[in-house]
Amino acid sequence: MVDSLAFSAIPAAPADFRSGFVGIVGRPNVGKSTLMNYLIGQKVAITSPVAQTTRNRLRGILTTEQAQIIFVDTPGIHKPHHELGKVLVHNARMAIASVDLVLFVVDGSVPAGRGDRFIAELLTQQETPVYLGMNKIDLRSTDDAEAIVSSYQAIADEHGWPLLEFSAVTGDQVSDLQTRLIQALEPGPYYYPPDLVTDQPERFIMGELIREQVLYHTREEVPHSVAVAIDRVEEDEKITRILATVHVERDSQKGILIGKKGSMMKAIGSGAREQMQKVIMGKVYLEIFVKVQPKWRQSRSRLAELGYQREE
Repeated sequence: MVDSLAFSAIPAAPADFRSGFVGIVGRPNVGKSTLMNYLIGQKVAITSPVAQTTRNRLRGILTTEQAQIIFVDTPGIHKPHHELGKVLVHNARMAIASVDLVLFVVDGSVPAGRGDRFIAELLTQQETPVYLGMNKIDLRSTDDAEAIVSSYQAIADEHGWPLLEFSAVTGDQVSDLQTRLIQALEPGPYYYPPDLVTDQPERFIMGELIREQVLYHTREEVPHSVAVAIDRVEEDEKITRILATVHVERDSQKGILIGKKGSMMKAIGSGAREQMQKVIMGKVYLEIFVKVQPKWRQSRSRLAELGYQREE
């Protein structure tokens, strides 16, 4: 198993050490996972141009000489249209109540919208301190900048939240964001070994890397109807063999995923295998099957089988 995912001894923290859990919340596709990956320094959450990429609460762990921040990347808060959506939004709300600090990430390239104001109102129902973070400033037009900043400044002023601007893609002002978050945390211990970057099991990471490739290579109806299960992992000194199943809801989606003469699945498997080899630091043999599970997103039992459960 890769060193970054392996547990080692947890040292005693110095007297001035700070630590805590920071929840990253916001609408779908505002760059929450991209930000967490940048802060951690490597990929622990999948990213894509498709909204609602994150489905599970992901913990990314940043350890510096001064602090340890456990980032909790939550599913985008949105109006759910199926049972899966209800589970995701419920779990995102649970995350808000269980962290020490909330980083409310918005798309800083466009003015505040109804979805942002809905989440802001939701956050006021908790006592957790909030920082409002404007992401994607690299995409902001100079002509619109003043109006965009004013729209979010109004939300920040209304609730007494600090407003920070940054770009998770270019890294512009992310170090300032990190410093502000550390300063906002209370003195505390190491919660995890300093060399750990996520507490997610390796199988989960593998499944997410496959799903990321599905999101990247397909569009429209397929991405949101996909769930990935890692059925078997066999390791020896030379290679890791992984058997996975991609679940979809309709035969037409299965056809799209397989592609003409298997071309789409070949591209998905090749991309996922390349990313997996970076994670495990070794060769990977990956075999993927596609299975039709009608309306799995509407079935609580199916959702539980595929790892999507309501958190209490």
